[in-house]
Amino acid sequence: MLAHLLAVTLFSSQQAPGYAPLLFDPISLLFWLLLLAMFFGPSYNFWRLRMARLSLLAQMEKKYGMKFITLIHRQEKIGFFGIPIFRFIDIDDSEAVLRAIRATPEDMPIALILHTPGGLVLAAAQIAKALKHHKAKTVVIVPHYAMSGGTLISLAADEIWMDTNAVLGPLDPQLALEPGFNVPAPSIVKVAREKGKDASDKTLIMADVAEKAIGEVQEFIYSLVKDRLGEERARELAKTLTEGRWTHDYPIDVEKAKELGLVVKTDLPPEVYRLMDLYPQAPHNRPGIEYIPYPVIPQPRHANQRQ
Repeated sequence: MLAHLLAVTLFSSQQAPGYAPLLFDPISLLFWLLLLAMFFGPSYNFWRLRMARLSLLAQMEKKYGMKFITLIHRQEKIGFFGIPIFRFIDIDDSEAVLRAIRATPEDMPIALILHTPGGLVLAAAQIAKALKHHKAKTVVIVPHYAMSGGTLISLAADEIWMDTNAVLGPLDPQLALEPGFNVPAPSIVKVAREKGKDASDKTLIMADVAEKAIGEVQEFIYSLVKDRLGEERARELAKTLTEGRWTHDYPIDVEKAKELGLVVKTDLPPEVYRLMDLYPQAPHNRPGIEYIPYPVIPQPRHANQRQ
C-alpha cells in the first residue's frame, strides 16, 4: 500500500512540468514522515519494550539464580489502527513455555511470572505438568492475578509468590452451551438434576459432558498437589475449586489460598513490578487513573513567605 501511494505521488508530480517533484515538497515530505511513523512506530515501540524486558530478566536471573519465564497476557494494542487484541492461555503459549522449561538445566530453579485471565484447559495442563516434572524448585509469581487456567498452573509449583493484593480463581470448567455463551459445568449438572426427566436431550447431553469435565479437572488437580497435601486434603482442594461453590471470577486472595493449604509467600522481588510496567496495557491513555510515581518531598518555607 505504501509503495502504491509513493508511485502515485511520483506519477502525479511528473504531470506538472516546471514544478519540483511533489515527493520533495515540504508538506508532502512531512506527510510521508508521519505516514512512516504511523506504520513503523508501533513496531519500534514493541521491540524497544521487548529488549528492555529481556535485559531486566537477565538481571533477575543473575541476581536470584533462577530461570525466569513470563506468561503475561494484556489487552495489547497492535497494528496500524491500534485494534485491541485480547490474550489468553492457548496452545502457542504452552509450546513456548514448554520449550523454555526444557531449555532450563534440571538443577536450576524456575520462576514463572503469571498474569492471565486463564484460557484453554489443555494448554494450562501442559504447562502445569511440565512445571511439576522439573526436578529443581519451581515458583509461580502472581503480581496481580492468575485466574482459571493460571490457577491450575500455580498449583503445580512448589511455592506461589503473590502480591498481598493478588488473587487466584476457581477451576470449575466452562462449557459452551451455545456459540459465545459459556456456562459453568456444575450449573449444567445442577439444572439437569433438578429437571430430571423433564430436561431436554441437549441439557442431558451437556450434563454428561459437564460431569466428565469436572471429574477430569479434579483428577488433574489431585495429581498436582497430593504429594504436598496428602490424599485427603488433595481431594478436598480439588472438589472445592471445581464444584461451583463460587462464581468463576471469585477472587481467592492470599488468606483464602493459605486456608486451602497452598504454600503462599508475599515477598515478591521488586524487579517483578518493574517488569510489569514494561507490558503496557492498551489503550495507553486511561482517563481517571493518574498518580505521581515517586514520594512528594515538601519544600521548606522561606522566612519571607507568608504563613
